[in-house]
Amino acid sequence: MLTGGIAALANLVARFILNFYISFEIAVIFAYFIGVLVAYFLTRIYVFIPKKGASSNEFFRFVQVNILSAIIVWSVSVFLQNIFFPYISYSLYSKEISHLIGVLSPILFSFFAHKFYTFK
Repeated sequence: MLTGGIAALANLVARFILNFYISFEIAVIFAYFIGVLVAYFLTRIYVFIPKKGASSNEFFRFVQVNILSAIIVWSVSVFLQNIFFPYISYSLYSKEISHLIGVLSPILFSFFAHKFYTFK
């Protein structure tokens, strides 16, 4: 859980910084993959015991799971920021809240996919 929290924090901070230079929608994608790299190394070291000789396959499976998770994060974040929050006239920290909810949205999917597929 701590490793996921650190990766999520890296994701959120990266999006905040990137947002100074690129649009919210693009920043969410780039930040997600920064978080993925942090998550991979932390998860491989601290959560699931690495199997000898499996790291290239594990990394490929890790990327597959995270591409699906990225779609979830992006969809939720962009929907909240561009459609839902404007619809309810909410603007206070809307980017931060949209992105936070987006980052949290695939937690269960990611955990079980990594447990039973990536690091099986």
